[in-house]
Amino acid sequence: MAWTKIMRRYSAIVLLPFLIMACTISYKFNGSSINYDKVKTISIEDFPIKSAYVYAPLGTRFNDEIRNIFIRQTRLQLVKTNGDLQIDGEITGYNQYNEAVQADGYSSKTKLTITVNVRFVNNTNHAEDFEQQFSAFRTYDSSQLLTAVQDPLIGEMVQEIVEQIFNATVANW
Repeated sequence: MAWTKIMRRYSAIVLLPFLIMACTISYKFNGSSINYDKVKTISIEDFPIKSAYVYAPLGTRFNDEIRNIFIRQTRLQLVKTNGDLQIDGEITGYNQYNEAVQADGYSSKTKLTITVNVRFVNNTNHAEDFEQQFSAFRTYDSSQLLTAVQDPLIGEMVQEIVEQIFNATVANW
């Protein structure tokens, strides 16, 4: 009788990992709701900077990031022109504004804003076509020079705008 108790406990310990592995649920979510039977390619034109203030690294960073998000998070093939999905537009705003004023009348915070105009065409379903502006901003201490903070702030804002565009075009949130 003692032997059967030992065998039951031993078999339960040995079988437990297999039961746990068999019961796990696998779910992969990449954020997109693309019908890959219909949509296979995407073309993304360069977004030129058409704002009054031009900071050249912004254009390069934005163009790289928008392509990268679609490459990383979808199975779409990036083509130069005439994709099933087409994205183009321009960077229309790169502005800074005084955000907060101190008691002495000087600005204490400055708001940096990036605005991007996007045109999206879905050649498999034109009901999803749109033209829309996306923007992001960050606030920084006015005692700092823009040149000292703009690269990290641009990185954050570009990432935010690219995610907004991705969600609006293929995530259908």
